[in-house]
Amino acid sequence: MGEPDAEARSGQEAVDGLVALLDLERIEEDIFRGVSPKSRWQRVFGGQVAGQALVAAGRTVPDDRRVHSLHSYFVRPGDPTIPIVYEVDRVRDGRSFSTRRVIAVQHGATIFSLSASFQLEQDGVEHQAPMPDVPDPESLPTIDNLYGDSPEAAAFYKAMPRPIDLRYVDEPPWRQHAAGPREGLSRVWMKADGMLPDDPLLHVCVLTYASDMTLLDSVLVRHGLAPGIDDISMASLDHAMWFERPFRADEWLLYSTRSPSASGGRGLATGRFYTPDGVQVCSVVQEGMIRIKRRD
Repeated sequence: MGEPDAEARSGQEAVDGLVALLDLERIEEDIFRGVSPKSRWQRVFGGQVAGQALVAAGRTVPDDRRVHSLHSYFVRPGDPTIPIVYEVDRVRDGRSFSTRRVIAVQHGATIFSLSASFQLEQDGVEHQAPMPDVPDPESLPTIDNLYGDSPEAAAFYKAMPRPIDLRYVDEPPWRQHAAGPREGLSRVWMKADGMLPDDPLLHVCVLTYASDMTLLDSVLVRHGLAPGIDDISMASLDHAMWFERPFRADEWLLYSTRSPSASGGRGLATGRFYTPDGVQVCSVVQEGMIRIKRRD
């Protein structure tokens, strides 16, 4: 397999690179191999390994069973210079639910573990939390137009994956930095920056990938911190998602996140995804490591 080079791309080219990134090579019945894009990052992006692990799990489940939840732990930093091997354990196939466990391995050690549950489509009771009242995504500036006033933020965010179009509703961390701490709330419109194939599993895996990009912003803004400006160390520790209703990841979704607590060098963040017409499609919880190495 070649290494997809997604770092300098944008638009459909970047989306095609992400689709290629999530198209794992099957090397045995329940063993898959994935690669990382060429990047300046010293470790694998957490959303990438989570998305690839979910692809591996989904490829061992019948097509009529859709993933409804995942729970995962980031165990060790991933090495972006070598492939990642994903080993799937078919824990159970019941009449309505299938459970899979996946471990991601590099250098003979587990770097990530995931459990995912898949379900036949069924009817039941329905309710959801209301969607926040926010501006339309097309009325908001692109992220490239936002970080232009901060060279430090520009250097940091230009190194991030580029297949996702991000439109901040609230001021992003680097703009909030000068104003100081605020309520732990961060709302971002996001979508794949191009068209995706009509594969429901792929759309879920793309959202899994994107969900790790801004979630910890809600922790940072409560303390007036910004990556690329403050000398902080950040890493995802665990990540859980519940996929509640169908969606397309190449159409706008509002990601509304909050941080209810932080302590012990860790920050907790929760999030909900909504379609533009107010339908809640996914809930997310993550705890991340956030350490301040130096602050003037």
